[in-house]
Amino acid sequence: MAAPVETTPMTEPRVPGDESGRASVALPCGESLDPRSVDLGMRDYRCSCGETHAVVLDVHPPSRFLPESLVDVLRETVDTADEFDEFGTPHLMGIAMEEFPEAVVVHDAGDDGTVGYALLWVADFDSRRLHEIVVELVVELMDHAVSHADDADAVASFESQLAEFDVEAFVEEYRRVRDFESAGDRPA
Repeated sequence: MAAPVETTPMTEPRVPGDESGRASVALPCGESLDPRSVDLGMRDYRCSCGETHAVVLDVHPPSRFLPESLVDVLRETVDTADEFDEFGTPHLMGIAMEEFPEAVVVHDAGDDGTVGYALLWVADFDSRRLHEIVVELVVELMDHAVSHADDADAVASFESQLAEFDVEAFVEEYRRVRDFESAGDRPA
């Protein structure tokens, strides 16, 4: 009779997308979101709390919120003292988080090569309201910068234009031109 063969248990293979150890993002509403359920085209998340939350990824261009010409001006004038090469979406979201610290959460997915992005922001409000907030905050930033200008005519001209600027109308038109619902969304 042969001697019994000793066996060792086989290890479980690690499968991409395995549910074990999966991180989740605690949303401002108290629910949670699996960061792997977010795709690169997502701008809103219909939450189980019944609300729609804005979704922003670091790979989304800042022209999601602002015309490319304004983004170029911001890149030329705003000096970033961080790991990002130039002014971009992380800075816009940082401004929004500073203004609404309890309403915007950020998830660092830099170590998760399966999601396609490094940073994820989810807001307590929908993408349209977030868009309005970002535009309002950039206008405030510009107003503050212009107020320090030495050129009184430039300050007066900006203040005059600012008095006529309607954030809601701008966002409505910008979103219509950008056609966010289309796969062919392009910078304006």
